[in-house]
Amino acid sequence: MRLRGRGCCAGGGRERGPSPPPPRSPFVHQLRLGALQKAKIAFMTLTLFPIRLFVAAFMMLLAWPFAFIASMGSSERELEKPLCWWRKVVDVLLKAIMRAMWLAGGFHWINVKGRQALPAEAAILTLAPHSSYFDAIPVTMTMASIVMKAESKDIPVWGTLIKYIRPVFVSRSDQDSRRKTVEEIKRRAQSDGKWPQIMIFPEGTCTNRSCLITFKPGAFIPGVPVQPVVLRYPNKLDTITWTWQGPGALEILWLTLCQFHNSVEIEFLPVYMPSEEEKKNPSLYANNVRRVMAEALGVPVTDYTFEDCQLALAEGQLRLPSNTCLLEFAKLVRSLGLKPEKLEKDLDRYYERANKMKEKRVSLNEFAAYLEIPISDTLENMFALFVENEDDVIDVREYVTALSVVCRPSKTLETMKLAFKMYQSQNGTITEDDLACILKTALGVSELNVTNLFKAIDAEEKGKITYDDFYNYAEMYPDFAEDYLYNDQMDVENCLKTSSLPAPNGFCTDFSPENVDDKKSPSQKKLN
Repeated sequence: MRLRGRGCCAGGGRERGPSPPPPRSPFVHQLRLGALQKAKIAFMTLTLFPIRLFVAAFMMLLAWPFAFIASMGSSERELEKPLCWWRKVVDVLLKAIMRAMWLAGGFHWINVKGRQALPAEAAILTLAPHSSYFDAIPVTMTMASIVMKAESKDIPVWGTLIKYIRPVFVSRSDQDSRRKTVEEIKRRAQSDGKWPQIMIFPEGTCTNRSCLITFKPGAFIPGVPVQPVVLRYPNKLDTITWTWQGPGALEILWLTLCQFHNSVEIEFLPVYMPSEEEKKNPSLYANNVRRVMAEALGVPVTDYTFEDCQLALAEGQLRLPSNTCLLEFAKLVRSLGLKPEKLEKDLDRYYERANKMKEKRVSLNEFAAYLEIPISDTLENMFALFVENEDDVIDVREYVTALSVVCRPSKTLETMKLAFKMYQSQNGTITEDDLACILKTALGVSELNVTNLFKAIDAEEKGKITYDDFYNYAEMYPDFAEDYLYNDQMDVENCLKTSSLPAPNGFCTDFSPENVDDKKSPSQKKLN
């Protein structure tokens, strides 16, 4: 994937000319502070920050006994009934306490646009973009139910507050939990307003709000009307965003509490009534609601998913740069109706066919025959990722290498072994140019200087290396990529750092069943 010609992220069609810069990764947030901002934060850390932190913590503790008392002895049948007078009082008190907590955090006023629909009008509220744990603000304002991990209810104080809003819990230990969750949401949504509304963040993870990533279909499976709700944080310094790469949760809290004022806007859009076709196709329903929300926000939509985020942050010796085109490649693979996570078993078949072709270049028609799929706009876009020159041919070995990365992103050495087998000569060696091609494809970049790395591996100066040479060197120097590939050619800050988090960041877990049919058309054009 050398991407020198019309390469990565080019818009639909196959126009010639230089490729545009890659889109900003939705999973990366870079926060750069000037000298004056650093001085301001230092001053606020010593003065306002400890006061705000104490008041916010006190307000949460103050809310706990009210939530605990109101939650005691609440049976499911009672929850479906209108709130009695004393529970209404508790509801008002908790909303006031939570508002005081956000006030202490610098959210002096919350700009609300539009009208929140009644539960009978829209049982589900879909919120986007999901970019921070501060997205809990509309939850505490409305006391709507949310979908949470079952483990959350055991967290001291927080668990009690969560149980008060009658969430739908998803259990990791129960393999059938996602199906049960969807059934429970459907039951509540079809109760004619007896249950509180359910707030769902359909993106399934936090992004930097630069676009709306693919919506998970879980919120749309019931086929009932939903009310889209968009969130904005129009602050000069974005200390709110909590993504996979960028400031951590505690740093975000510290920096936000050190701002004198934090702005937030919540806009309730008109209720979206699904058509009969959308009711039958949750993915179509989700995509159409996403378009409406993106138009209201003035941002593009993208087919990136939470799985792409996992690809970018997978553990391995090769960290993907933030502008890697492998995310675009993975997106196009999914647009063809394939799931990279389940294609690993097909790698051997693709490898065998590519190995027989060796250095033969193939046209678009031959590439379609190689994949055994018809030509479409999506396939043309994928083909364009690998085209170097104006002759409209590609090396399928690059496709197999890229596919290996997206299928098993944490298994760097297995991808390298596969690539070596395709590029090696009869005596089992590759040249510096071969290594450059392999690593550029594995990283999804257009330019990469591997001279120093090759010399380090080729200690005997033979001008060629074997996979065993590479493997032994990688075992001896596991940080070889950091030493030879990133420092001089890619800003380390622009490389996606490995996250040890096992689940999406944010507080609303994904519950979409894995077998929901994604009925995207293979010829679907890019939306961004």
